[in-house]
Amino acid sequence: MPAETLPTLPPRPSSPASKRGLATAQLLLLLSLGLGLGGCAQLDGFAQVKPGLSTGADVQGRYGPPSRIWPEPDGGQTLEYASQPFGSRCPMITLDKDGRVTRIVDGLDPAQRARILPGMKPEQVSRILGRERSRVYFDLSEEEVWDWNIQPDQTGYPMRFNVHFKQGLVFRTSQSMVFPSRFGFRDD
Repeated sequence: MPAETLPTLPPRPSSPASKRGLATAQLLLLLSLGLGLGGCAQLDGFAQVKPGLSTGADVQGRYGPPSRIWPEPDGGQTLEYASQPFGSRCPMITLDKDGRVTRIVDGLDPAQRARILPGMKPEQVSRILGRERSRVYFDLSEEEVWDWNIQPDQTGYPMRFNVHFKQGLVFRTSQSMVFPSRFGFRDD
């Protein structure tokens, strides 16, 4: 019985022109990845908002109505754009009394999370971090725990920031890593 011969593929071109084409494709891929990651540092697309130039009407016209509006003591307000339960940022855009943007802060940035201290009330926590992902009450410890998705650390695993309340006041904070299950699903 004769042996079956397999078809052969044509040889890959190795001309300088094909190598330049491959190098160009690799460069374009790297540039597109770099541009995509650069947007992450700008609060998920809020880079168009410019303090001192943009107005609250500009912000709402571009990004829609905020999740919540917080009044400020000087007559201004802060627009909260919560992304929970799926996102990991919370743009807080502060407007002066004339409706002009004065600052933009990610409520879930490490510096903002560090502002959560024992003894704070739930409204104070929401005012800093934005709307939480979930709330769970633990009977044995008598704690209510609110959590937020936050940016992953160096491991790349999803992270959560947790605020523990006892008797209606912050008792402590913690962070937890979300490991994928053996089925590949997250705990969302």
